Amino acid sequence: MKLLIQRVSTASVEVDNQIVSSIQQGVMALVGFDKHDNTQSLGSMAEKLLNFKIFNDHNGKISKSILETNHQLLVVPQVTLSVETKKGSKPSFSKAADPKKSFHFFQEFIQIIKSKNLECEIGSFGSDMSVRLINDGPVTFWFEN
Repeated sequence: MKLLIQRVSTASVEVDNQIVSSIQQGVMALVGFDKHDNTQSLGSMAEKLLNFKIFNDHNGKISKSILETNHQLLVVPQVTLSVETKKGSKPSFSKAADPKKSFHFFQEFIQIIKSKNLECEIGSFGSDMSVRLINDGPVTFWFEN
């Protein structure tokens, strides 16, 4: 699984010129799923997302997680995070989970997050989305398992 998180002052997802989800101050997370992912890896990455220090404390130091601040969260599926780019000039999707499995992983990942009593906006799986955000900082972190 690949996870790219960004601290944002605002973010939204549009499909067919209609906003399907949006947040104000919080985190936008782009997620991509690999063939070898499983319930354990999804849970581990959800814990990382929810507990990683990404927000400033009252002294301006990055020392607060999304759970500690109760900011908003937007999770957007992005298959291109799981492509192989080391060889050639064309992306290879051979390591990415197939669409059916990825959809299942995405739903499971969202349920894990919601089980922690955190509201979560989501992108539209399998859709051609327009994603807009204002990166706050900028603060961006990359994770993979």
